[in-house]
Amino acid sequence: MLKDKVVALSIRAWVILTKFYHKIKAQFVKAKAYPTYKKVLFYISAFLVFLFTLLLLININFLWLFGSSPWIGDLMNPKMNISSELYSEDGKLLGKYFVENRTPVTYEEINPFLIKTLIATEDIRFYHHIGVDFKGTFAAISSTLQGDRRGGSTITQQLVKNLFKTRADYSKGLLGYIPGVNVFIYKIKEWSTALQIELFYNKQEILTLYFNTVSFGSNTHGIKTAATTFFKKSPAALSMQECALLIGMLKAPSSYSPIRHPKRALERRNVVFDQLEKYKYITTMQHDSLVKLPITLNFNTDENNDGNASYVRNAVNNFLRDWLKENDIDLYSDGLIIHTTINSSMQKYAEEAMAKQMKMLQRRFYDHWQGKNPWADEKGVDIPNFIEDAAKQTSRYKTLAKHFDNNPDSIDRHMNLPSRMRVFTWNGEKDTTFSPMDSIRYYKKILHAGLVSMEPNEGYIRAWVGDINYEYFKFDHVKQSRRQPGSLFKAYVYAAAMNAGYGPCDQMTDQPVTINYVENGVDKSWSPNNADCAFSGKTMTLKYAFAKSINSIAVQLTQKVSPKTVIEYAHKMGITTPLVEVPSVGLGSSDVSLYEIVNSYCTMTNGGFKVEPILVTKIENNKGEVIFEAKPKKTQVLTPVTAFYMLELLKAGLTEYGATTQALFGYNLFRGNTMDFGGKTGTSSNQSDGWFIGVSPNLVTGTWVGAEARAIHFKTTATGEGCKTALPIYGYYMEKVVKDDKFPQYRGRFPKVKLDIPKDYSCHTRYVPKDTTAVLSDSTLVDSLTVQ
Repeated sequence: MLKDKVVALSIRAWVILTKFYHKIKAQFVKAKAYPTYKKVLFYISAFLVFLFTLLLLININFLWLFGSSPWIGDLMNPKMNISSELYSEDGKLLGKYFVENRTPVTYEEINPFLIKTLIATEDIRFYHHIGVDFKGTFAAISSTLQGDRRGGSTITQQLVKNLFKTRADYSKGLLGYIPGVNVFIYKIKEWSTALQIELFYNKQEILTLYFNTVSFGSNTHGIKTAATTFFKKSPAALSMQECALLIGMLKAPSSYSPIRHPKRALERRNVVFDQLEKYKYITTMQHDSLVKLPITLNFNTDENNDGNASYVRNAVNNFLRDWLKENDIDLYSDGLIIHTTINSSMQKYAEEAMAKQMKMLQRRFYDHWQGKNPWADEKGVDIPNFIEDAAKQTSRYKTLAKHFDNNPDSIDRHMNLPSRMRVFTWNGEKDTTFSPMDSIRYYKKILHAGLVSMEPNEGYIRAWVGDINYEYFKFDHVKQSRRQPGSLFKAYVYAAAMNAGYGPCDQMTDQPVTINYVENGVDKSWSPNNADCAFSGKTMTLKYAFAKSINSIAVQLTQKVSPKTVIEYAHKMGITTPLVEVPSVGLGSSDVSLYEIVNSYCTMTNGGFKVEPILVTKIENNKGEVIFEAKPKKTQVLTPVTAFYMLELLKAGLTEYGATTQALFGYNLFRGNTMDFGGKTGTSSNQSDGWFIGVSPNLVTGTWVGAEARAIHFKTTATGEGCKTALPIYGYYMEKVVKDDKFPQYRGRFPKVKLDIPKDYSCHTRYVPKDTTAVLSDSTLVDSLTVQ
């Protein structure tokens, strides 16, 4: 039925067009009898009517014959893809988001000589035509007929092509596929749009639009990006020879690229100088001098993936995803100016610290396994099919499986076929020959890391390093990765206990503990060990037990306050990942992210206030209008007294004998007795994960180290615990931060207590040598422990 309607409408349309055609034909026959002057007026009118009708039909894309054309709204508000720029809090460009790498400039930012060069080369009559230069067009047609192809497009017409892509497939229409006809339609569109542009814009605005839209190749769009890419300069600072080189490239950016074809680019640049001399923009003496100059570049490309700050770019993208969607904003084309909390110096120090530690640690890891495969069980035997199972998770394997219909022989053959490739090493990229299986074996042995540094009072994130190298490892170990935090989770156990009435100097006994419980309807029994697989049987302060990370004390406290309460406090303080309610939760058996852990530790150094982490402070649109501004959000989740106790426990990591954080004394952090630090290490089962959270005045920083697969790890705690793997990254980072005079706010002591503290917190466990016979009688040492 629908088909019949379409046929009927088509027949009716054809009848109407036929009648219209015969009426027009009759008018032309009648006009033959007109006097000469009337005949001329008739034909001029007929031509104008024809031209107007043709333009109308082209603009409305009649019967889809002509393709789309720009509308008035497009001309008044031309849409171009503009890079969004990401800035540090100290004003440094961290990176860009773009489809086309373009940053607009104003007319005043363009070198006047650049404008003269463009006009001399592309459109000498620019200031004298109205968008279409008919004189130039006829000259171009005449030259083409004589075998000398010349472009007749004005700067305005070129702007139309750049801005509205009038020759793109979507703008083609059915007639656009007919040779000759398509060129005619393109030209009509460009002429029509150029005339309209000249109505809406003055010459300066047209030039500005042109310089902001034109492509210079090498993924550079617009003059600002081109000047930065090829010369590391602003458009206003370009020299005469640099202006000539860039304008010369416009004829064919790939063919005249100074990177790919330097000789050809030089010849083209000198043709531009010829044009400048011809139209008296430079003297003959200047011309002769300039053409002798070599091409000198300072080439650098902007890529979306440059540097480890790319982890920050990805993090910002994730932070803004919902906001962008709600506000219908495209991060990659709407030209946002995004101001972050990242400090460029601290980011640099964090990246350097990670590289320094991980390079040494990777070498130590190779030596530790001495050429053996690290994917081994407790007896040192390779885990069966470990690499084969890992290979099946790769996109290459899945593609081959689909292509060869899961034929194992064909898949294996291609997975073991060697080829040349570049791989990551700590001594730079290495060109080698690997099969896909070789590559998997190689990369599985690589250790990874993450670091995030946050100001606890406002939640400002000052440094974010998601892994060791963004080009090779895109996965972010700050927020994407979730791993077992080990002893870091004891902080939530102790926070719950302190809130329930315990104090740092209360005592418990380090002794074996067995817990019987039911999980998923199954009776289970759990008897945890301490890290050294021994129990001292000694009574000790909670302060000492936290600093030494004694498992048995943490497990007893978990039972006293309940695993459910520990989970509640973890969530209160900043952990957002769901946690499993089992007795081992207090020892960090549930996976969490480094980002969550650092945020929750901020609560303990911030008077009990949980803060919402802030990575973006302000966003401006491409007109400079502020469209987003972040405001710190704080919620009191711990009592001030509990927060104070927890800060004392964190500081005890450096003051209690044998505490796990005392490795920090090996770094240049302590200026006499004027610096306060605290921290907590964490090590998961089998040393798969090493963690460290360091706290200092106004800064909390967390680090994580581990392999991609949990089956790959150091064999002993002596080599794989958090204080050996993750803590050094913090130490190297903070050495540079406290040394930098730009950051006095991160030096000094924690503020003195102004609270009424109900329980003692000043106890200190002293070390007494094993063979001592001394008797402790000082009343101030009642809570002390003789360590044997």
